[in-house]
Amino acid sequence: MENNKKFTQNNVISRRDFIQNCTLGGIFLATGSLMSCLTTKGSTSKGAAGRNISLNQGWLFGGQFEPSSLAPKFDDSGFSRINLPHCVTDLSWQDWEPEQWQDVWSYRRHFSLPRELKDLRIFLHFDGVMVGASPVINGHELPPHLGGYLPFNYEITEQLEEKENVLAVAVDSRWSNVPPQGSSRGLVSVDYLEAGGIHRSVYLKAVPQIFISDVFAKPVKVLEADRRVDISCSVDAAILPDEVVEIQVEMMEGDRVVSSARKSLRLEKTGQVETSLSLSDLEDITLWDVDNPHLYDIVTTLIVEGKPLHNHTTRIGLRDARFELDGFFLNGRRLQLFGLNRHEIYPYVGFAMPERVMRRDAEILRNQFNCNVVRCSHYPQNEAFLNACDELGLLVWEEVPGWQYIGDAPWKKLLMRDVRDMVIRDRNHPSIIIWGTRVNESDNNPELYRETKALAKSLDDSRPSSGSMHPPSRKNWKEEWNQDVFAYDDYHLDPDGGVGIMDPVEGVPYMLSEAVGQFDYTDGHGFSSIYRRTAELGRQQKQALWHAEAHHKAASTPRNCGLIAWCGFEYASFVNHYRGVKYPGVADIFRIPKLGASFYETQGDPKDSGPVIQPNFYWDFGPKSPNGPGENVAIFSNCDRLELFIDDKKHDTVYPDAKKYSNLKHPPFFTDLKLDGNTNPILRIDGYVDGDKLISRSFSSDSSKDQLLLKSDDVELIGNGSDATRVFFRIVDEFGAARPFIGGEVNLSIDGPGVIVGDNPFQLKESGGAGAVWIKTIPNRTGKISLKATHPLGTKNLEINVKASM
Repeated sequence: MENNKKFTQNNVISRRDFIQNCTLGGIFLATGSLMSCLTTKGSTSKGAAGRNISLNQGWLFGGQFEPSSLAPKFDDSGFSRINLPHCVTDLSWQDWEPEQWQDVWSYRRHFSLPRELKDLRIFLHFDGVMVGASPVINGHELPPHLGGYLPFNYEITEQLEEKENVLAVAVDSRWSNVPPQGSSRGLVSVDYLEAGGIHRSVYLKAVPQIFISDVFAKPVKVLEADRRVDISCSVDAAILPDEVVEIQVEMMEGDRVVSSARKSLRLEKTGQVETSLSLSDLEDITLWDVDNPHLYDIVTTLIVEGKPLHNHTTRIGLRDARFELDGFFLNGRRLQLFGLNRHEIYPYVGFAMPERVMRRDAEILRNQFNCNVVRCSHYPQNEAFLNACDELGLLVWEEVPGWQYIGDAPWKKLLMRDVRDMVIRDRNHPSIIIWGTRVNESDNNPELYRETKALAKSLDDSRPSSGSMHPPSRKNWKEEWNQDVFAYDDYHLDPDGGVGIMDPVEGVPYMLSEAVGQFDYTDGHGFSSIYRRTAELGRQQKQALWHAEAHHKAASTPRNCGLIAWCGFEYASFVNHYRGVKYPGVADIFRIPKLGASFYETQGDPKDSGPVIQPNFYWDFGPKSPNGPGENVAIFSNCDRLELFIDDKKHDTVYPDAKKYSNLKHPPFFTDLKLDGNTNPILRIDGYVDGDKLISRSFSSDSSKDQLLLKSDDVELIGNGSDATRVFFRIVDEFGAARPFIGGEVNLSIDGPGVIVGDNPFQLKESGGAGAVWIKTIPNRTGKISLKATHPLGTKNLEINVKASM
């Protein structure tokens, strides 16, 4: 299915995109230390902005750590040259061994600053390091940081040299006493594996002596005529000016100033100073919504001696999101939450994928799987993913790192820090509608969770708090629960058979944060790895039906705000796993949809996202399905009538089963397809909406015409050494429909400015006939990448253009 929803407001950049663009801009330098200022690409014409210098390229990786590597004059000529993001060890897509990264690792980066930055303050910023980092700049030790999912930074102005500087980082990827890990739990006791490395961006931030360090823009009374945006602004002063300074805030829609405010401020002490303003007269505005995610820039400018010294740009959307006793309401209308959980773990590299790849997950969830909400399980995720959610209209539940465990006092202190850092980093994202301030599926701890909730509220009182509950914590919830929204992970067998969905608890807003997963609803015996693409077909087919049943039952009462099912993508785990991979995803670890995704792929409006037909079966008459799909098999579609033909002869006319699945937008269709496949029959399904045929799909059972499919997510990349795109391959029939259980070896060869990240050759038997690698660019190389894939069924080629960094 093509992605039909488009990113909006591409001319409006996020703070993270602003950071990337700032490395590209021109420079204007005024004389005098106070008035040293920079104008860069992405800033407004009235303002000045700090320059941000990416350090993602040109790193040296020395493998296992030796203390001497922290010294500036250490001989690192034997180190490997790498680019960020980076994982400390080579991985396959399965069979990970945590011992591979349980060590301390050496990273080094040489850099020089442009002369025009000599009067500016310089900060070193890490977006994320797994799991601990001890940076040293020119031999000066910086405080260590522990925790892999949130940013940290240091002012290094006084430690820098005029010429060459050396940043050395000891990355400690060993099991540590930090969420989600813990001193009293085992190495593989967390449900998701945390491969070590510098897995997110690193950059230098050059700012004036006085600069705007943070802005929180909070929409208030959005649905009322006197709506406003309250601005909380943090100013960081290393020196004190003689005169008052001014703070100017503009709400921008492209080049149009929607609203503005200005305030004088006297700086009486160095360090951080907080001030506030409000933007009003917001009559001509467009609300942010899942179907129209309209965004605005908030440009905050620091003015000293009548001249702009520094500006700060962040992006917001105006929307009213409320969890009530009778459901979730967005901008005053009830919206049933319909979504999937997402892990940020990828094959081959763990968390270490670039921004383009992170954004692709949001596109899959919103555009292909038709979700209106995603849960960032179980940690704050890459801000590139959140930026994409803002742009696509994908609501977000974000939560602190953790999984079924509460540690000791030092551990709890780090959890509180993570709550603070998560809220401060992400509170301007309009897509985020709820903070998960309690650890996923942890036991009740009223004292701790009162503190985490209160901390989140003190930093952002515009969003409710929650945290997923499991059966032990639900028992005494009235005495021990103190969140705003009751969220439950519901895994149980209905007494009448099938998916069990409990009634909402009374008196508080209620939603489901997990269901389905790997639970076996056939007999209720519990969890097992049943949804592998190599599993028995009957089991594979149940996954989509159970997800459909779960969402149908969740929507049966307005008291239930909705369901975020488990889960979108498979991930690396040693809990209920097979060879180090857990298989609850409706898509596999490569993000290729399984049969389980057929339900989600068909829940879009046919007139908006296009008509879709996705059979919950393979049209195959091989040894595992000699009589074809069988009796009473499901076809998912957003059409209102399907006509089936076998070898062009009418076989059946079917309609959605709206009686059993009355609460779904598009219920499944059912038909009998048990027949003799000796004649290699062709199945054709025509889809109708309001009497018009809008789509037709054909499926071949003749395996002699099978072929290799090879496709990339992107046709153009940036030659910076970090950018990458997925290339996936699978065996399909003559019409492009998936063929199951096909083995063989895919051999890949590449020519041009790119490298293959992944298993090569790739064994299709292990993955059930589908797989992927990622193609990564080479620094400062442009041109055309040519990729050839060879399989016993044939050879396919594709090309990707690589353009220069701007």
